[in-house]
Amino acid sequence: TVRKFLNDNGFLEVETPYLTKSTPEGARDFLVPSRLSPETFYALPQSPQLFKQILQVSGVERYYQLARAFRDEDLRADRQPEHTQIDIEMSFVSEADIIKLAQSMIFEVFELIGEKADFDEMTYVDVMNSYGSDKPDLRFGLSIKDVSKVFEKSGFKVFSNVIADGGSIKGFKVEDGGGLSRAELDKIIEQAIELGAKGLVWLVKEDKTFKSPIAKFLSEKELKDLANEFEAKKGDLILMVAGDTALNLEVLGQLRPLMAEKFSLVKPGFKFLTIVDFPLFIYDAEEKRLKSHHHPFTLPKHEYLKEMEKEPTKVIAHAYDMVINGIEVGGGSLRIYDPALQQRIFELLGISKDEAKEKFGFLLEAFKYGAPPHGGIAFGLDRLVMLLSGSETIRDVIAFPKTQSGTDLMTGAPDHVSPGQLKDLHIKTEK
Repeated sequence: TVRKFLNDNGFLEVETPYLTKSTPEGARDFLVPSRLSPETFYALPQSPQLFKQILQVSGVERYYQLARAFRDEDLRADRQPEHTQIDIEMSFVSEADIIKLAQSMIFEVFELIGEKADFDEMTYVDVMNSYGSDKPDLRFGLSIKDVSKVFEKSGFKVFSNVIADGGSIKGFKVEDGGGLSRAELDKIIEQAIELGAKGLVWLVKEDKTFKSPIAKFLSEKELKDLANEFEAKKGDLILMVAGDTALNLEVLGQLRPLMAEKFSLVKPGFKFLTIVDFPLFIYDAEEKRLKSHHHPFTLPKHEYLKEMEKEPTKVIAHAYDMVINGIEVGGGSLRIYDPALQQRIFELLGISKDEAKEKFGFLLEAFKYGAPPHGGIAFGLDRLVMLLSGSETIRDVIAFPKTQSGTDLMTGAPDHVSPGQLKDLHIKTEK
């Protein structure tokens, strides 16, 4: 279905190399030592990103490939060290053109199982504020609300001090969730702390007030305003955290699916979401530097270019993701095609001109001859098949999957090799 759709829309299937150059794209590379060039290495591609951009420069205006991708990262239910992606790139298109084409393709794929793929659309900021995640499951509610204004002048200093220090009070409502025992509520508090919160406050709506360990510290007006903010009725449960806003959203975003499962809130079927307006950069506090939110070839929106160096974390990108039932199935962007702009991005990321030339010189050289405006998207084929088949993990839909530790149980890979093989590759191992 995917091949027919793309062929019918004028795309050309092109295979790109598996043995390529190591470039910084996010995850660790799988490296392959070269026998013929001692002390040098190939890298298995994390994506065909650079090759498909070169194809656009060369005149292949509509490219696709069912590409193998390799990433040396920690595994989970929807991730394997090697996977197949539906890789798409187009020239002379807008962000809206690519999103429309991708949604149309997914529509035809899900028609195979009798499902209609109707996509909602939200911005990155809205989806993070409402769900605490950039891949939320919309089969249930539990949307997050900021109730800081209720407690700005509260006598309950735990809340008012947090707000005065620049933090926030956020939470969500579980309809008819107030029947839990104290032990069950304590368990939810433990879960929130395990997720990184300093604590969690619960309140159960009663006829005229709330039942809660903190209810006695709150004024009648605060309790009334809180009920109005959450539109709480008798029997509803409200869960709230106080502290750093980003941490609040992260904790509540991870708590949402846990509560949805606990209260059996997940509706059957599929919910489709397109997320747009991602930030171009994120700041890594641990490494004290900027990083690309997607990758360093993502095109920033024009209106942010003038002030990009002054406030880089506020720059919005032409980047988009597609999410189904809380699983990111696809993502893409418009690409930079101007060498001068690409150099500005590299400089903000701490990539020197010499390093850029060494790692991406072939792409930058191609841009000098004129590159068309272009962009694309890639879908995880295994994740799509997992969703279509109703499986819980992509290991169920891959013929020879790896374990959580990256081991192939059938062949025993990865395995030791002979001293002769290591000598051929000019490699010594340490114990």
